[in-house]
Amino acid sequence: MAFLRSVPLSDSGPLLRGDRLTLRVPQAHDYTEWANLREASEAFLRPWEPEWAADELSRSAFRRRLRYYHRDIREGTGYAFFLLKSDDSTLIGGITLTNARRGVSQSISIGYWIGATYSRQGYMTSALEMLMPFVFRQLGFHRLEAACLPSNLPSRKLLMKSGFDHEGFARKYLKINGLWQDHLLFSAIDDSLRS
Repeated sequence: MAFLRSVPLSDSGPLLRGDRLTLRVPQAHDYTEWANLREASEAFLRPWEPEWAADELSRSAFRRRLRYYHRDIREGTGYAFFLLKSDDSTLIGGITLTNARRGVSQSISIGYWIGATYSRQGYMTSALEMLMPFVFRQLGFHRLEAACLPSNLPSRKLLMKSGFDHEGFARKYLKINGLWQDHLLFSAIDDSLRS
């Protein structure tokens, strides 16, 4: 993990601080707040996410998530962050970086969610503004990829506002809410100092 030396670390991974938000790796003590936020936002989130398991909000399911998140960080294959408001540390959402590909690709994929109460208030825009320099400069990736359902206009607007370009259309790309669904494909490229 030598490439993370310039990024402040919490006990278990990168820590990004901004004016509005702090992005940090999920911890066991986050369970209750995470479960409450996800439960309160269920109707808002389900149309855009993989089908929820029967035990989706259980403590044991959360522990499994933490194991995967921490393993991915150790192996350099992914990074999970919770979004916390800077003023009071309230958990408002999450971002995951997954499917890291090194070698000639140097790319990684992003996914995100936000609690219904906090949507459309610019928090995810702020989070992406904080995360992209981390992805490109600290982690050294060249390409950040995202996909969203064509009907998810807020997500499309977020990506375009955050510097992503629409690159294409993938038929039956991801299984969302129990159905294989078409997705729009986006990417942000770091062109600075790279050839």
